[in-house]
Amino acid sequence: MGSLTEREAYVAFNLTDKIGSVKLAELVAASGSVTAAWESYPQKVSRSGAKLDWEREFSLAKRYGVEIVTPADPSYPARLLEQPSHPLALYVKGNASVLSSPCVAIVGTRRATAYGLDQAFKIAEGLAEDGWTVLSGLALGVDAESHRGALAAEGKTVGVIGSGLDEFYPEENRALAREIVENGGAVVSEFPFGRYPDTQTFPQRNHTVAALAAGVVAIEAPIKSGTLITTSCAADMGRVVMAVPGRVDSRSSAGCLALLRDGARLVRSAADVEEELSPLVPVAERKVPKAKAKVSPSPAAPAPAYSVEEAMIMREVDAEGVHMDILVRRTGLPVEKVNALCMALRLKGRVRFFPGNRVALPRAP
Repeated sequence: MGSLTEREAYVAFNLTDKIGSVKLAELVAASGSVTAAWESYPQKVSRSGAKLDWEREFSLAKRYGVEIVTPADPSYPARLLEQPSHPLALYVKGNASVLSSPCVAIVGTRRATAYGLDQAFKIAEGLAEDGWTVLSGLALGVDAESHRGALAAEGKTVGVIGSGLDEFYPEENRALAREIVENGGAVVSEFPFGRYPDTQTFPQRNHTVAALAAGVVAIEAPIKSGTLITTSCAADMGRVVMAVPGRVDSRSSAGCLALLRDGARLVRSAADVEEELSPLVPVAERKVPKAKAKVSPSPAAPAPAYSVEEAMIMREVDAEGVHMDILVRRTGLPVEKVNALCMALRLKGRVRFFPGNRVALPRAP
């Protein structure tokens, strides 16, 4: 077999888990090319210590319908190449071209409040409507709601995950990932097939999210969180760091309030984000927003009719979410009855469910 191509050599180096782009640049400077660097590299073993099999990566990519993009490919995002430390390979399920479109990252806690989830959805929806690609980490909470907001606007969104594409995490968002791909977006990993998520993969993922974006919006983040790793990376790269304010007594908002104190731009809406970023991205590079159809005002809808027991539930539910146990205590109804009533109300669109067994009012229009 002849020498590897450049892109094959990049994938091979990515499998070693010993060489990053900075070290590889040194090897290339000494040997003359990526392929020559690989031929002279002595430790051709995988992360597990087994013999490295780069051909298997391309075989698996074909099987899974995944495109592997390397710095040798024209489709590799230029924003990543600007950074000395960039992924040696991107495994892309979906539309690889969206990685080079004008992107805004929206990141935040997995344990978001109703306020945080609503802000993530609305800001992402507004940005997507105006042609921005919404970028996030496909985690639970703020990340997932940001992706959903972009999809609701029929816009593009990209999920960057902290595992191999075949070891998708978190499992709860697998259907959301499929929807992202089906609607012209992409799910991306810089890790080879078979890589499980761990304490190393997520900080690397956060670095890539920051590098791909023109700016990063933080929505609810505790002081010690992956969100602040992303914003720190963004600041180091010269990206615009923005934050949505929250309650001063909320642990979930402590990180965002600290960012604002330290100079992050305050964001209340998609318009605020665009005001910060639009001068950095020419209009010609963004897609033309779809014209919004004018909707004639409709007659006021009649107030929904509830049964006596449904009304008991609705009197206790608010926008922030109420735990099921509290509903049981306040209504005096059996647990099974409260669960059944809440499920029926959810199917009618009268309530929504939050993580932590909470029930809340629907999102405000």
